[in-house]
Amino acid sequence: MSQDLPRIPLLINGRLVPSRTTEWRPVINPATQERLAWVPMATADEVRDAVAAAQAAFATWRKTPIGQRARIFLKYQQLIRDNIKSLAATLTAEQGKTLADAEGDVFRGLEVVEHAANIGSLQMGERAHNVASGVDTYTLLQPLGVCAGITPFNFPAMIPLWMFPMAIACGNTFVLKPSEQDPMVTMRLVELALEAGIPPGVLNVVHGGEDVVNALCDHADIKAISFVGSTRVGTHVYQRATLAGKRVQCMMGAKNHAVVLPDAHKEQTLNALVGAAFGAAGQRCMAVSVAVLVGAAREWIPRIVEKARGLTVGAGTGAGTDVGPVISCAAKERVEALIARGTDEGATLELDGRLPPLDGQLKEGNFVGPTIFSGVKPGMSLYEQEIFGPVLCIAEAATLDEAIAFINANPNGNGTAIFTQSGAAARRFEEDIDVGQVGINVPIPVPVPLFSFTGSRASKLGDLGPYGKQVVTFYTQTKTVTARWFDDHGVSGGVNTTISLR
Repeated sequence: MSQDLPRIPLLINGRLVPSRTTEWRPVINPATQERLAWVPMATADEVRDAVAAAQAAFATWRKTPIGQRARIFLKYQQLIRDNIKSLAATLTAEQGKTLADAEGDVFRGLEVVEHAANIGSLQMGERAHNVASGVDTYTLLQPLGVCAGITPFNFPAMIPLWMFPMAIACGNTFVLKPSEQDPMVTMRLVELALEAGIPPGVLNVVHGGEDVVNALCDHADIKAISFVGSTRVGTHVYQRATLAGKRVQCMMGAKNHAVVLPDAHKEQTLNALVGAAFGAAGQRCMAVSVAVLVGAAREWIPRIVEKARGLTVGAGTGAGTDVGPVISCAAKERVEALIARGTDEGATLELDGRLPPLDGQLKEGNFVGPTIFSGVKPGMSLYEQEIFGPVLCIAEAATLDEAIAFINANPNGNGTAIFTQSGAAARRFEEDIDVGQVGINVPIPVPVPLFSFTGSRASKLGDLGPYGKQVVTFYTQTKTVTARWFDDHGVSGGVNTTISLR
C-alpha cells in the first residue's frame, strides 16, 4: 500500500481516528485510474465503538431543546453553501460526474439540511382537549435512539444528507456507512457537520463492505436503518435488519420509463429525454432508461440519436463535458456486456457508445458513451436489468393505454414521466400508472424536501420514504398520553371498574 496517499479516517465519538484494520482499499478517480486515497474496512470492534458512542450520546442529545438542534442545521447549511465548489471538486474527482452535476448533487442534499432546520414545525404532535370529563389526550414524537445509514456511490453528497440531518434533528444519534468507492466528499460533509456544532457521538462514521453492513443490521442497539442502493443489497439489508427487530427503509433498483405522446413539445421533450438518460453517465436510480414512443412519436428516433451523438464524453473536470465515466472498471465491463447482449437478443443498436474517442490518460478511464437501442421488448436483458450506465432503450406503443399497461407490467416503481400537451392524457396517466413518482413534462420527478421520495413496488422496501414528512415519522416513535388532573377540592366518585373515562 502506497504510503504517500491519505488514509481516510473513521469518526467515533467526535474524533477523526485512524482505523486499526489491516484491510484497505483504494479510492480511484474513474476518469484516469489515479489512486486518490485509501479507505479502511473497519473492524468489528470499531463498528461496536461507533455504536457505543452513539448510544452514550443519545442520553443527552434526546433531551437537547429542539431550537438548539435546529440552529445547528441553520449553521450547517451555510457551511455547505460556502464550500459547495470545493465539495463538488472532490466529488467529481472520486465519482466522475461533471462539476455542474456534482454541485447539483450537493445542492439537493443542502435542501434537506435546510428542511432539517425547520424541525420545530415538523416534529409537532397532536392534542385533543376534554376528550372525556377533565381528560386531555396528546401525542409526543420522540426519537428512537441510534439509527444507521448505508449510502451508495452515485450520490455521495446528496444521499448521506438525506439521512443523518433529519435523523439527528429528530433527536436520534447516527452511524453512517458511506460507499467505500467514493467516501471523501462524504467525510468532508461530516467534518462540516462537526464544525456546525453536532456534539461528540451524535454522528459517527464507519467504512467498509459487507461485514460492516451486516454488523449494523445485527447490532441490538441500532433501532432503524436507512438504505439506498441496489435491489440485491437492499433486499438483504431489509430482511436481515427487520429480522433483528429494526425499522428499515430501502430505496432500491429501478427501470424508469418516459412516455412520449405525439403532441408533446418536440424540442423540449428530446432535450429532456437525452439529458435524463445520459446525465451522470446514467448512474441515477431515477434516470430515464426506457423511452416509450407512442404513435407518431415513433418517428422521433433519428432526432434522439442525433442529440445523443452530440454529447461530449470526458472527464467531469473538462469544460463542456456532458457524460463522465462510470464508477469502476467492473461497471464499464458490465455495461459493455449488456450492450453486446442487446444486439444478440434482437434489439437494434442505433448508437454505440463503446470505445469513445479519448486522448491521453483518459484512455484508461471507465468511459462508455451514449448508447441507444430501439425495438427493445420485455424479456431482453437490456429491459429486464437495471443497466446503470448511459444506455437508453426505446420501446413503442400504439396508444397511451398500451404504454400504461407496458409500464405497469414492469416490477419496478421508482419513477416515470409523460410528455404531452394534453391535460386529459396527463391526468389519466397519473391516475392509472402504478409508479411511486410521476413527472408530467418533467423527466426526473424527484420531489423537493417538503414532500418525500416515494418510490414503490420492487423499487422500495418499507412503508416510509426518506426526507420530508414521512421520514419524521420513520425517525420518531409516537407516544400517546391521556391525562386527568384534579384540584384540591375534587371529590372522588368511588372505585370505577369499567373501561370508561367518564
